Amino acid sequence: ILLLERGAFEGVHAAMMVHPAPDDVAMPGMIAAATFDVTYTGKEAHAAGWPWLGVNAADAMVVAQTAIALLRQQMEPTDRVHGIVTHGGDAANIIPARTRARFMVRSTKIEQLQPLHDRVMRCFEAGALATGAVLSVDGGYSPYADVRHDPDMAAAYERNAIALGRSFIKPDRPSGSTDMGNVSMAIPSIHPFIAIDSLPAVNHQPEFASHCVTPSADKAVIDGAIAMAW
Repeated sequence: ILLLERGAFEGVHAAMMVHPAPDDVAMPGMIAAATFDVTYTGKEAHAAGWPWLGVNAADAMVVAQTAIALLRQQMEPTDRVHGIVTHGGDAANIIPARTRARFMVRSTKIEQLQPLHDRVMRCFEAGALATGAVLSVDGGYSPYADVRHDPDMAAAYERNAIALGRSFIKPDRPSGSTDMGNVSMAIPSIHPFIAIDSLPAVNHQPEFASHCVTPSADKAVIDGAIAMAW
């Protein structure tokens, strides 16, 4: 995104890349995404002796996560909200005065991302309201756009890969997000998946990483390069 903003893609006619996956997919559904950090600040207190003097920042995070879980039943089936708590407190006998989490929201199109982001923010505001903790949010300002595959380039890539002996599936669900989406808004682009015969292992599992150093993965590197070059 910074490269785009600073003119690195000016004069470029097209962009292509392939990404390892369990299956070959010509035009995977790469959706828009925003990442942000959430911090609650409360007040310490002895958890057994004077807990009523504390403001529990960990409880604020629990309230927010519960609200997000309930929100999911009113979300579009293709929307995603997920995150991790990166700091949950300092000791079991101290009311947590600070908790921190990193969350992501994703939607099919970048135009749909902000309304979802706003609804999720209200869940975090609910945590602050319920506990008295102070909420601060950092990030989420430069979201990844959804990938708009150029259909002619994608068709040419698929034909070339089939000529190399590969077979393709049609995706039935969102499969991730990438800043290649922002590039695809500016110039014709493709971002196909190339199979490394990893099933049942899928992306972001240690077993998938192990498949990336197999002969099948080595062949995928060469096939992907040739299909793009052709």
